[in-house]
Amino acid sequence: MSTLPFADRLLTAAGVHTMTAPTGEPPTAVAISEGRVLAVGTRESLQSHVGPNTQVDAFPSGTITPGLTDGHTHIVFGLELTRGVQLTDLTLPEAQAAVAAATAAATAGEWVFGWGLDPNIFTGTGFTGKVFDAATGEHPAFLRMRDAHSAVINSAAIERVGLTGSETFPDESAVGIDESGAPTGYLLELAAMTLVLEQIPEEPLAARAERLSTVLSGMAGSGITGTHVMDFHPGSREVLELLESRAELPLRLRFSPMVPPGATDEELTRIAELQGLHGRRWRVEGVKFMIDGTVDNGSAWLAHPDCYGEGLRSIWTDPHAYRRALRFFAERGIATATHAIGDQGVSFVLDAIESLGEIAGRAAHRIEHIETIPDSTVPRFAALGVAASMQPIHGTRHTRADRSDNWSVRLGEERARHGWRCKDLRDSGAVLALGSDWPVTPFDPREMMAETILRIPLARPELAPVQPEQALNAREALEGYTTHAARAIGATDEGALVPGARAALTVFAADPLAITPQELAQTPVLATYVDGVPVA
Repeated sequence: MSTLPFADRLLTAAGVHTMTAPTGEPPTAVAISEGRVLAVGTRESLQSHVGPNTQVDAFPSGTITPGLTDGHTHIVFGLELTRGVQLTDLTLPEAQAAVAAATAAATAGEWVFGWGLDPNIFTGTGFTGKVFDAATGEHPAFLRMRDAHSAVINSAAIERVGLTGSETFPDESAVGIDESGAPTGYLLELAAMTLVLEQIPEEPLAARAERLSTVLSGMAGSGITGTHVMDFHPGSREVLELLESRAELPLRLRFSPMVPPGATDEELTRIAELQGLHGRRWRVEGVKFMIDGTVDNGSAWLAHPDCYGEGLRSIWTDPHAYRRALRFFAERGIATATHAIGDQGVSFVLDAIESLGEIAGRAAHRIEHIETIPDSTVPRFAALGVAASMQPIHGTRHTRADRSDNWSVRLGEERARHGWRCKDLRDSGAVLALGSDWPVTPFDPREMMAETILRIPLARPELAPVQPEQALNAREALEGYTTHAARAIGATDEGALVPGARAALTVFAADPLAITPQELAQTPVLATYVDGVPVA
C-alpha cells in the first residue's frame, strides 16, 4: 500500500515544460493536491499518487506549461476604456462612419462612446473631437485614443460639460485649445478625462459585471490563469464581489492601486491600507505609479524634446514628490510598478529606486512599458534588481519599420531605433515580464508571444519587422508569461511547475517551444487550470 499522499487530480500529456532546469526523464504528468502541485514526473513515476478518488485528465498530444500570467492589464478599468464602439485601426473616414452608426442607434441626447482611436488619423487636423461633429450631430460623444491616455469629445459634449479651455489640473493633464483659446475637445491624461467622465452617467453595475465575466472567460480560454492589474479602479471591489457571489473567478487577479500624481500623505495612507484586501481569487497587492504619459501624445518624459518640442515634463508636476511617495511604500514593504515610457522617465525612476538604498529590497520594484532607452540604461535594470514589464505587441501594431508612424516621427530615428529593447534587457540579465496592457491591445498570449518573436503584426505578414534584433526566442517569450512574470512581483510559488507551487497550468494542443510563431498563434488551448481545477 502506498504511503505517499494521493492526488486530487493527475494531468498527463505528451510533454510538460516545468520552466525549471531539466533533470532526469522528461516529465509527462503533473499531480495536484489541494490546489498545489504535488509532484511532476512521468505517468508511471506518479502512479503511487493515484488513489481511488483521483481525477485523471489525459491530453495524449498536448503540452502542459505553467499557467500563463499577463503582466499588465486593466481588467475593471478596461470596461470603462472599452465602452461603446471599437475604433481600433480605423482610418478617419471609417471611424467617422462607425461613430455615425452608433449615433443613429442612440436615443435622443444620449452619449455616444468609442475607443481605440489611432492618433495617426489626426495628422493634418491636430487632436480635436470636432472632426466627429457631422457624424454625431447633437449627441455628445466621448472617444478614447488607443493608448488610453487621452480622448476627444465633440462640440456637443464640449457644450454639455461646459469646457472653456481654461481648466487647470494638479498634474500635467490638459484640455486642448485652438489658436483662439477655445477648447478643441482634446483631453490629455486622466485628470482631464475624469473632469468630463464625472458628468456622464455610469454604466450599471450588473452590465459591467456581465462584461467583465465575458473578458475573464475569454482570457481563461486563451490560456491565461492570472494577471497583474495595474489599477484598482473605483467600482472594482463591487463588481468583483458581485461576480464571486455567483461563481469562482476563472483566473487569479492581482490589483495594484494607482497612486495619483502629487498624492497627499492622506492619499498614500489610504492606498497603503488597501493592501491585503482580497476575495477568493483576487487580491490587492502593490501600487502603480505613472511618471509620464505616451510618446504619441507628446507626454512621454524625454531627455530631449520630440520633433514638436514636447516631452520635457513628468506627469508629476513635482517629480521629486514621486521619490517621496516611492519611499513611503518601499519603507512599508509594498511592491511598486511605475509606468515610464520615455528615456528620461525611465532613467528618473531607476535613479529613484537606487536612492532607496537597502529599503529597496523590502519589496519588488518594476517599470512598465519602457518604449525607448539608450544603451547606458539597459544594464541598470539587472544591476538594481528592477524588473522590466513590456508589451512588445505595441511596437508591432502601433509602429512601422519605415518610421512613418506618429510614434517614430515624434521620437526621430535615433530614439526610435532604441525602442522596444526586449532582447537587450533579457541579455543583460534583467527580469522581463510580458503582457498586453489590455484593452490597449488584445490579450491573447499566443498572439503576443508570436509577435514578440516575429516582430511583425500577424495580420500584416507583408510588413517589415519592427526592431527585429530585439526579437525574443520562443522560450524567452514563454518565460515572460511564466517564470519572469512571477519574478516581477517577487512571487516564489508561481510561474514554474514544482512541488508546492500554485496549481495553475495551461495545456496547449502542441508544444509551444517546438512550433513556428505563426503556428503558436493558432494553436488551441486544450485546458486551463486555476487552483488545480479546470476553468476553461
